[in-house]
Amino acid sequence: MEMKNNTESRGKNHQKVRLIAISISFTVGVSLMLVKFYVYRITHSSAILSDALESIINVVASAFAFSSIVFASKPPDECHPYGHGKIEYFSAGFEGALIILAALAIFKTGWSHILHPRQLPNLEKGLFILLGTSLINLILGVGLIRTGNQTSSLILIADGKHVMTDVYTSGGMLLGLFLAKISGWYWLDGMIACVAGLNILVSGTGIVRQSFNGLMNTSDPELLDEISGLLSKYRKKTWIDIHELRAWRAGNLIHIDFHLILPRDYSLEEAHREGKELEHLIKENFKGAANVLIHMDPCIETDCPICNYNLCKLRTQTLKETIPWTRKTLTSKAWRGERLSQIARQV
Repeated sequence: MEMKNNTESRGKNHQKVRLIAISISFTVGVSLMLVKFYVYRITHSSAILSDALESIINVVASAFAFSSIVFASKPPDECHPYGHGKIEYFSAGFEGALIILAALAIFKTGWSHILHPRQLPNLEKGLFILLGTSLINLILGVGLIRTGNQTSSLILIADGKHVMTDVYTSGGMLLGLFLAKISGWYWLDGMIACVAGLNILVSGTGIVRQSFNGLMNTSDPELLDEISGLLSKYRKKTWIDIHELRAWRAGNLIHIDFHLILPRDYSLEEAHREGKELEHLIKENFKGAANVLIHMDPCIETDCPICNYNLCKLRTQTLKETIPWTRKTLTSKAWRGERLSQIARQV
């Protein structure tokens, strides 16, 4: 009960922090967007226009992210028994798609200014203003990513990365436009826009891929390694083996399920106690942000050669080999079956 209360309290605090962070992101985004369009109006730079266009995407994405965070915080219900956390993947995918569209628009404008370069008025003033917006965005982007990692929010991390692409874009533009001013090579204006667009395209594609992986419950090697290491560390002799380990994320909640093989002479009460012990172990490791489903199987004679439970009165074969619990052995049903067959042939 205490763990449940602590988990709920931590979840509410994380939710509050997420809402504050995304609200700041939206407010700052609107302000900087207006500033960049002002700089474009006084300089007529295609590179700066590209930066301003991306700022529109920042604002729209932040607004969508805000609504997603609110929706994702809703507890599970009859229609959504696993909660609403996956809305974060939709939001991140939407933001990534918008980044890609912005990159394509930047390529178009930049290419036009490469072919038809022109002088840029008030450029010095515009560069000073852009430097200020870049510093503000740098602080915002780092803050969003850090907060996203602390609260396990993909939305904040995606929004932070999006803001950081704006920082990279503005930084490249500042350098390139400064060179254009001192050299008179104003075709650099369009070239800078295209290079910035390429960087934005790579970032957007990465976010879309991450979102797709989340929606498809793609295997997370790092998460599976963490779970496998935890199970191996606290392994008991009565936990004969584990197989078909699966894990996936939905927002800040982790869903884990696997098969646990126990001695076949265990009573239902004993098996339930072992399962609860293992479930508590996993939830404690993930600070309560885990939903664990354990399917308990009784051992069979073919498990004897890998069983460390020496007190078993039903054993028909001696221990031949202890299978290590790693991501490969716990997740691959085919590997386990093949290894058991090899051990059986040795017997």
